[in-house]
Amino acid sequence: MKKSYLNLSLFFLVIFASCLKGQTIDKSAIDKIFTKWDNTTSPGCGLGIIENGVLTYARGYGMANLEYDIPNSATSVFRIGSTSKQFTAACIVLLNEQGKLSLDHTLDIYFPDFPDYAKKITIQHLLNHTSGIRDYLQLSYLKGLGDDDFYTDDHIMEWLISQTDLNFVPGDEYLYSNSGYWLLGQIVEKTSGMNMADYAMKEIFVPLEMNNTHFHNDHTQIVKNRASGYTPNSKDGYNISMTTLDMIGDGGIFTSINDIKKWDDAFYESKTLSKAFWKIMTKQAILNDGKEISYAAGLGIDTYKGLKTVSHGGAFVGFRAELMRFPDQKTSIAIFANRADANPTRMAYQVADILLKDQFKEENTEVKKEIIIEEPKVETQFSMDQIAGEYELEPGVVLNISLKNDSLKVLQTWNQSTYNIVKTSGNTYKIPGDDSALSFTFSDLEKDKIQTLTVLQNGNKTVTKRKKIFDSSGIDFQVYTGTYYSEELDINYKILLEEKTIKLQVGNNPAMKCTITELDQFSSPFGMIRFQKDNGNISGFELDSGRVKNLKFKKT
Repeated sequence: MKKSYLNLSLFFLVIFASCLKGQTIDKSAIDKIFTKWDNTTSPGCGLGIIENGVLTYARGYGMANLEYDIPNSATSVFRIGSTSKQFTAACIVLLNEQGKLSLDHTLDIYFPDFPDYAKKITIQHLLNHTSGIRDYLQLSYLKGLGDDDFYTDDHIMEWLISQTDLNFVPGDEYLYSNSGYWLLGQIVEKTSGMNMADYAMKEIFVPLEMNNTHFHNDHTQIVKNRASGYTPNSKDGYNISMTTLDMIGDGGIFTSINDIKKWDDAFYESKTLSKAFWKIMTKQAILNDGKEISYAAGLGIDTYKGLKTVSHGGAFVGFRAELMRFPDQKTSIAIFANRADANPTRMAYQVADILLKDQFKEENTEVKKEIIIEEPKVETQFSMDQIAGEYELEPGVVLNISLKNDSLKVLQTWNQSTYNIVKTSGNTYKIPGDDSALSFTFSDLEKDKIQTLTVLQNGNKTVTKRKKIFDSSGIDFQVYTGTYYSEELDINYKILLEEKTIKLQVGNNPAMKCTITELDQFSSPFGMIRFQKDNGNISGFELDSGRVKNLKFKKT
C-alpha cells in the first residue's frame, strides 16, 4: 500500500504479472490447509490473498451460520477481535494529523479522575502497549465475571480509575493491554466530538468505500451477511459464542475479506491515508532503556523466514482473525474465522509458505547464531513420559504438556489453547502439518524428567524450566485461610482448606484448587499469590495474573 506507478506501460505490466501470478497459485495446496473446515457441518473462515493490489484468491470454508446453512464467503462479515486495534490507532493518528491531539499528550489531560500516574502516561504509550495500565478484560475475570456477564464503558472506567498502581513504570516494559486501546477509543470521542464508530466511518470507511465495515458498539445492531461465532462442545458439535458487550477500541470491528482488501490497498497508495500516516502507524516503540520492540501502533512489525511482516491477530468469543502483510512482496493474507478453536496466525504462515517459498531469505548469520536451538549433546532420545509435565514461562503462567493417546498434547493455561506436537528431529517437536517457525526442544534430563524446554517462534527464543514441586510437609496451611479484600477490585477472595487441599474462592463462584510453589506462595487458576506478613502473621497477598501485576489484597 505504498507505491505509485510511474507510467501506463509499467502499470499494464504489473496488472499482467498480477493476473499471471493469480493463475499460478497452487489453490489445491492452499485449500488443503483448510480441509477440516471445508464442509457444510462446521464453522470455518473466510480467506483472502492479495498480491500486488489484486485479490488473487478469495473464498470461504465451512459455514457462516449453522442454523440456516449459510456458507462462509468473501462477503461474510466477521468480528475480528484485536485485529481491530489498527483501526483505533488509525483514528488517533488521523486526529494527530488534524491537529486535534498530540501523541505526547498525557492521560490526565483527558481523564482528570485517574490517579497521579496518569501524568506520566502518554497517548504514544497507549499505542505501543508500554503504559503499564492493567488489562480490563483480566480485571473483569479477576472480579469473577464470565463471558456471559454484561458490563459497560462506565464500569470499565470505574475499574481503571480504581487501580492505585500500574504494572510497571510507563515506558519501561511492553505488556499488551486492552485497556490502553479502550482508552484510545474514549480519547477519539473526546477530541473529535463524536463516538469513534462514527468518526471511523466518516474518516476511514466511507472514503475507502469499506461499505461492510464498522465498529460494532451496539450489540442489537443488524449486520447484513454476519457470520455467527461458535465454539466446539464436548458432543462433537458447536455452541453459539457471541457477546452482548458494546465496548470498542481494543476490538469491535466487523468486516469482510472483500472490504479488508480496500484497507490493504490504502497501505500502499491512498488519497485518504498519507505516507506520513503509515510511517507513524508502523514506527516501532522504543523503551526507556533504548530497546526497540516489535509493536508499533496497532500493528506488529516482525520477520518470517527473512521477510518483513506487518500484522496483527485477534481473538474474542467465537471468532479468530489474522491480517498478515509482507510489504516488500506486496502480498497480504487475511483469515477471518468464526470458530474459537481456530489458529489463523499459524494458517497464515502456512499459506505464506506456499505463496512465497521461492522468496524466503536466510536470516542474518549473526542473528541465526542467537536463535538456533542446539540439540542436547547426548545420543539418547527422550521418551514422552520424561517430557510430560508443567513448564513455567513466568510465575503463574504455565505450559502444560501431557501424554495422551501416544502423543504429546500442549495446553496453554493462560488462554486454554490446546494442540498436539510430534517429533521432527532429535528431541525437537512441532505441530503436525505446520511449517511455521514454531518448535519445542527438550533438554537437561534429571531424575528421569526433562528440566528445560526451549520454544522457538519466528526467531524469538524462550527458555523455560519445569515447574518445581515444593515439599509442603510441615506447612500449616491453616494460617493462610481467611477472607482477603481488594479495594481495587472491590471484591473478597477466600482462601479455604478442604480435606487438606488449599482452595481459592472468588466472590460467589465455586472454589478452585491451589498449589503451593514455595513458602508463602500459591499458584492458583487466577494467577500467582504471594502472601505478605506483618510481625510474622499473614496480613494480605499480592496477585500476579497475566496482564495484571501486583494486585493487592488485605486480610480482613
